Amino acid sequence: MHILFLSDNFPPEVNAPSSRTHEHCRQWAEAGEQVTVITCAPNFPHGRVFDGYRNRLWQQEVVDGIRVIRVWSYVAANEGFARRILDYMSYMVMAFIAGVLVRRVDVVVGTSPQFFTAIAAWAVGAVKRKPFVFELRDLWPESIKAVGAMRESAAIHWLERLELFLYRRAARVVSVTHSFRDALVRRGIDGDKIDVVTNGVDMERFSPRRKDADLQRELGFEGCFVAGYIGTHGMAHALETLLAAMHALQQRLEGEDVRLLLLGDGARKAALKAEAARLRLSNVKFLDTVPKDQVVRYWSLLDVSIIHLRRTDLFSTVIPSKLFECMGMGIPVLHGVAGESASIVEREQAGLLFEPENANQLVESILRLRADANLRHQLRANGLAAARRYDRRALATAMLRSLRNACQR
Repeated sequence: MHILFLSDNFPPEVNAPSSRTHEHCRQWAEAGEQVTVITCAPNFPHGRVFDGYRNRLWQQEVVDGIRVIRVWSYVAANEGFARRILDYMSYMVMAFIAGVLVRRVDVVVGTSPQFFTAIAAWAVGAVKRKPFVFELRDLWPESIKAVGAMRESAAIHWLERLELFLYRRAARVVSVTHSFRDALVRRGIDGDKIDVVTNGVDMERFSPRRKDADLQRELGFEGCFVAGYIGTHGMAHALETLLAAMHALQQRLEGEDVRLLLLGDGARKAALKAEAARLRLSNVKFLDTVPKDQVVRYWSLLDVSIIHLRRTDLFSTVIPSKLFECMGMGIPVLHGVAGESASIVEREQAGLLFEPENANQLVESILRLRADANLRHQLRANGLAAARRYDRRALATAMLRSLRNACQR
């Protein structure tokens, strides 16, 4: 089977859609399937093309057995609504053209969160008379409203109609959460064509390891209890809550050994750094995104990982992919996301829950784990045991079955 996969993020970019797409496609290629990915020149999140690449009309490479076609797009940083829409739309047009030129395709997959990619995949499938599969990673445009980037308007209503059109035209919808599937069924989408394939963890890459001693010294974390947030610093993540918690801890502990590592980039990072400076936080360290093969070094420093999203009904339906990476690394989780992902943490006993945007609860959870080594050890063991149930190889196989079902129909 020849799988044509459209995703505007792909390695060497480091984010959730890039990792999921690469890890699934790599497994399919290893299983003997022919896989072609159409993406753009790597530039996320800063809107600067990575060294070794150029923003050309067409460039091609082979990555882990995957044929990767990179097309031109309007390059924009991961901030500013209008420019990002131009980025998405330019990729949509160029991916459609490139997709039509790829020969002997059996199935076309388009991934969200933004669904301009899915539009291109549907159009390619329609031209080639091949099934289109929608990989649903986020309820977009609902998430735009949830973070306040857009309000109710004619444009939002048009995007919602387009969203439903794509769900209905898809031969299969592969949802990353059961909550997303339930939401689609309530909106009239046939539940029989929706498969749930959650995010997971590459067990070969994310596994327990000792703290990186060189990195500890470099960052001044020796002898410290380190909490960390690794990921996008965006509007959805409300990381001001973490800064408020560290401000309270700084006053309460008078400069003792608790530190917070914030690694990543995003639209809110500059504002977060300004807020940390205003609060005179000496217990917070900001670092920019690092290459994917270096991320585990920074994970290794953490005694506990913080996962957080804004308090809104929509985010109760999401499962942050970093949850599974924490499990794979054996890092206890402080989980500030309500809903389905909180149920996983609670069921697997891999961490402690706190209310989203509640800095006081976060403080108490940090202090509890800092004081109780036995609890940390138990949560670590529980997470490692649970990670095996979310092995990316098994999940890639489950999605491959969905693609084959689409072809058979």
